[in-house]
Amino acid sequence: MSFLDEAQLQVLAKPILASVTQSSTASSVVRLAGGASLRRYYRVSGDGSPSSMLIMETGETGAPGHSDEAVSGATPTEMPFVNVQRYLSKGAAPVPTIYLHDLEHGLLYLEDLGDITFESRVVDSSDSVRRDYYRLAIDILVRMQRWTSAERDESCIAFGRGFDAKLLEWELDHFREYGLDARDLTLAVEARREFDVAAKQIAEEIAGWPRLFVHRDYQSRNLMVQDDPRGPRLRVIDFQDALLGSDVYDLVGLLRDSYVPLSSSLVRELVGYHAAASGHDAAAFARRFYLQTVQRKLKDAGRFVFIEQVKKLPGFMQHIPRTLGYVTEAFDELGDHPAASRLRQALRTVLPTL
Repeated sequence: MSFLDEAQLQVLAKPILASVTQSSTASSVVRLAGGASLRRYYRVSGDGSPSSMLIMETGETGAPGHSDEAVSGATPTEMPFVNVQRYLSKGAAPVPTIYLHDLEHGLLYLEDLGDITFESRVVDSSDSVRRDYYRLAIDILVRMQRWTSAERDESCIAFGRGFDAKLLEWELDHFREYGLDARDLTLAVEARREFDVAAKQIAEEIAGWPRLFVHRDYQSRNLMVQDDPRGPRLRVIDFQDALLGSDVYDLVGLLRDSYVPLSSSLVRELVGYHAAASGHDAAAFARRFYLQTVQRKLKDAGRFVFIEQVKKLPGFMQHIPRTLGYVTEAFDELGDHPAASRLRQALRTVLPTL
């Protein structure tokens, strides 16, 4: 991957900023804090209105762009962020505007949504405040699910790839490889055999559920808050890995966020809120939610190790204990679910260590 320096970005950004914001200058280019991605983000400020825009630098030139996550299905013919944004901007979700895609330099010029993340707004808030924000996020999610189900568009890459059993099982094995083996917590032979059987059963069960449009990382760091006299407005970012999956996948991402812990009682309430809003049977919906939690959060725990050890981005392994705590809670909620019970038994000696 190859990146430009800030002086080069300022030269390239000046005419774009002038066109979009009527600014006569590009007074500053400031690199913003990144997340788990290798992409770089910059804020370019000027004297126009709006006074700034963002640059996403992919590090790739003339290419459709790569995914930071494993995918199963169609190979992109254009940058996934651009492809999915074009689709969602038609009515499904409040996504940022793309001003220009500079293929030659691997740059995207984007609407600046500000600096207030959903995480920063709710992390130290009371449950009463959190309830309002999470319901707002769920309302957007339900609208997005309804719109994308009604307005399916095969030109959007999300509809050509999905969580099949192979990918779901791979994600569980990703946990075993990095969450366990890479940390010298290799399962004993019999436990490994039970893990593999349970992982396959869980993957096949989830893959058998109806599938719809999934953001894939719908969580507190990928929702931006914009304050308005009529109330806070949420904007959705980082949707480039969208694909087809279960109706609870994004809800797991939101409510079992590794960065913002919610009380079990609030989680149950919000799961019920989504079930009611989307017209699902509450008990069946909750059971799907907790089984998807087991699959998704084990994957996340392994991913945090991968991000630190392979991608060399520090600060993520601290979230592993909380993430696996969610898995334990989900096991409790699932009770005697055969595959979940089998997986819990296979992990009984290592989960307390983690």
